[in-house]
Amino acid sequence: MSSDILAFIGPGLAEGLASVGSTLGIYMAISAGIPVISEDPAQRGRIFALAFLPATQTLVYGFIYMLMSYSAFLPSMLKKYSSIPPHIAAAVFGISIFVGLVELYSAYAQGKVCADGAAQLIKTRGAIFGPTIILAAYEELFGILGMVFGIMFMSIITSW
Repeated sequence: MSSDILAFIGPGLAEGLASVGSTLGIYMAISAGIPVISEDPAQRGRIFALAFLPATQTLVYGFIYMLMSYSAFLPSMLKKYSSIPPHIAAAVFGISIFVGLVELYSAYAQGKVCADGAAQLIKTRGAIFGPTIILAAYEELFGILGMVFGIMFMSIITSW
């Protein structure tokens, strides 16, 4: 029974770690954006967009991983076994930690990119917005890969 608990904690923990990263990333972008808005209120929409970008690791990638784990992978394992074997539960937990840490760092790094871009909006009269979005997308890629790898590994261990 304890191995079931370990397996079921993992996906929620992945979403929790993604939430921490998104919160930190959003905080950095907002902190850099508030002075910009106070100086040039016309930049408000750009700041809102840049501040929201780090949320995708929680709202999309971490959530999809967690949802698929709880709705497909773990029920499939419980159907196959009456109780999830310890080695499989440990693998689920490990994969979930991996996904959570990737999402955490991806959101954090994306928040730093967005904060740096937001801080330069005044100086560039908004021209840095497009390049900042593109550079932030580079960090987004790692969030996507973390989710995809997590789903791929979970589908592999479901067949064990």
